[in-house]
Amino acid sequence: MCGRFTLTVTWEELMTRYLIDPESVSPFHIPRYNIAPTQMVTAIINDGSTNRIGQLQWGLVPSWAKDSSTGAKMINARSETLEEKPAYRMPFYRKRCLIPADGFYEWQKNENGKQPFRIGLRSGDLFSMAGLYDIWITPSGEKLSTCTVITTESNTLMEPIHNRMPVILRPEDEALWLERTTAASERNPSNLQSLKELLKPYPAQDMQAVPVSTTVNSVKNDTEDCIRSITRS
Repeated sequence: MCGRFTLTVTWEELMTRYLIDPESVSPFHIPRYNIAPTQMVTAIINDGSTNRIGQLQWGLVPSWAKDSSTGAKMINARSETLEEKPAYRMPFYRKRCLIPADGFYEWQKNENGKQPFRIGLRSGDLFSMAGLYDIWITPSGEKLSTCTVITTESNTLMEPIHNRMPVILRPEDEALWLERTTAASERNPSNLQSLKELLKPYPAQDMQAVPVSTTVNSVKNDTEDCIRSITRS
C-alpha cells in the first residue's frame, strides 16, 4: 500500500517539472515530510490542452456516495481490480491524475517492531504516482474533490519490506495517463490496454530504500527529521 509520502521540493520546481504557467495559479505548496491520508495533497490533471495543479483530499469519495466517510478507507486502489470496483471504474476511465512525490514510506516488520523506510528514486528526483480523482457534492452543495493512489505488486527492492507499492509512472508516460478520454473512446479495448500497461512495478534498480527515524510514525510530525536516514545496527 501507500499510506504516507513526501513532497519536499519547492513550488518553482513543481511548476517547472509539470510545465505549468506559474501565473495561472497562486502558490500553495510548502515542503511536506509526512503526508498522511485525509490530508490535502498536490495533484496534476489535464484540462484537454494544458496541465493544471491543485489540491485534492487524499481518500476517494465517489460522486455517488451517500456521505464522505468512505474516503478514509479508499486511500489506495489496486491496479488489478480498477474496472471491477464501482468506486474506481469511472475515475479510471475519465478522471486520472498525477500525485507528485519524492519519496514514500513503508514499514518493515522486525524483531524490535517495525522499521520505517523512505523509498524513492535512486536519483532523488521528483516522481509521479498514478492516481484517480472524483468530485462529491456535499449536502450543502459544496464540492469535495478527492483522490486515491493506485498500487501494484512490489518490485524486488520492495518485496522484503511490503508486498505492495504505488504505481510510479515514467515521465514519458505521464501525458498518456493524463490524456482526456471521450465518452466514445473510454472503453475502447486498445485505449484501456495502453493505460493498464502503465500500471506495473517501477524498475527496482532505479530505486532505493533508506531506513529513517520512527519520528515519521506519528502524523503529527512533519519536519525534516522524518526523512533523516539512520544507521542500521
